[in-house]
Amino acid sequence: MVRGVGVSAVSVAFGKASAGNRAALVGYLPAGFPTVRGAIGAARAMAQAGADVIEVGLPYSDPLMDGPVIAEAVHRALAAGTRVADTLRTVEAIAAAGVPVLVMTYWNPVDRYGVRAFARDLAAAGGSGLITPDLTVEEAGAWLDASDEHNLDRVFLVAPSSTDQRIATITRACRGFVYAASLMGITGTRDAVSGDASGLVKRIREHTGLPVAVGLGVSNGAQAAQVAGFADGVIVGSAFVRRLLDADDDQQGISAVAELTTELSAGVHRNNR
Repeated sequence: MVRGVGVSAVSVAFGKASAGNRAALVGYLPAGFPTVRGAIGAARAMAQAGADVIEVGLPYSDPLMDGPVIAEAVHRALAAGTRVADTLRTVEAIAAAGVPVLVMTYWNPVDRYGVRAFARDLAAAGGSGLITPDLTVEEAGAWLDASDEHNLDRVFLVAPSSTDQRIATITRACRGFVYAASLMGITGTRDAVSGDASGLVKRIREHTGLPVAVGLGVSNGAQAAQVAGFADGVIVGSAFVRRLLDADDDQQGISAVAELTTELSAGVHRNNR
């Protein structure tokens, strides 16, 4: 039985940010790094310091889009035995703190787990949906059905190379927000925000009323403020993971993540639109 699709926690978070005349801050951390407990602590600290939405990465052995920083963290999480169940436990702990949580995952682990079973268990854990960087809309039929059944958001990526027709197809399938990849290539911090980002957001808005969040490259408050001037959301991943990689222990890493979140949150608030 397919339930009616209601307003998700992610949509509410973006709505609150918009009502405050600012962009939403979306933070990413992989499950299981530096430990399962440490990842939960870091994500909760991120939320308390101002992140509006949390992305939890599901560790996968072949992370084709991940840059060296995230790839290293994911490798360590897998080496420590992190599994899908740990990712769902991480989602549950963060969602219980009142923060909208999306899982960012390559498609293979979901397919192996079983699409309907994954959607069921994600919803039961309090998760809001999935970000699926390597899943095309044409191959997403099972996920579209399962996400409708469990009232989950589905966030697909739009690249600078996407044609207008492609953008229209992708955005029709999205729910929650649209992920605008600001540049081609793997994840990682950059010295400057891609010049393609603003134009890409403008093109996406011609096809949808959903919020558009920009990811890939933001690492500091100044860059967050810049992106917040033209996008509905600012997504930060590698910069957070770098703080955990550089820390001597879990607590130091959690403190460093909180400090960066405060800086980024100030950035998105600074550029009131």
